[in-house]
Amino acid sequence: MESGEKVEKDYRRYALLLKALADETRVKILDMLSHNELCACNILAEFNITQPTLSYHMKILSESGLVDSRRDGVWMKYAVNRNNLEVVKKLFDNIANNIANVK
Repeated sequence: MESGEKVEKDYRRYALLLKALADETRVKILDMLSHNELCACNILAEFNITQPTLSYHMKILSESGLVDSRRDGVWMKYAVNRNNLEVVKKLFDNIANNIANVK
């Protein structure tokens, strides 16, 4: 990005993405999905929660746009939405750059 280039900021979108990450379980799920696409059954096996609780967390992650889902037979498969993860990364990169440039 060029110095002085104006970036359009969508604070409502940022808040939605960050709210989805405001839970330890959802952060762990996102980390698990960063390795590859996973079936809900594989995600559930890593937690001491019920299937409805997992569905609740996956709904939040999916509705925020951080996670994509697709049906594969009777199972749901989940993967990180790289574009929206990049939005979060750019937000923090921009904040870090602003802090670094404070004189």
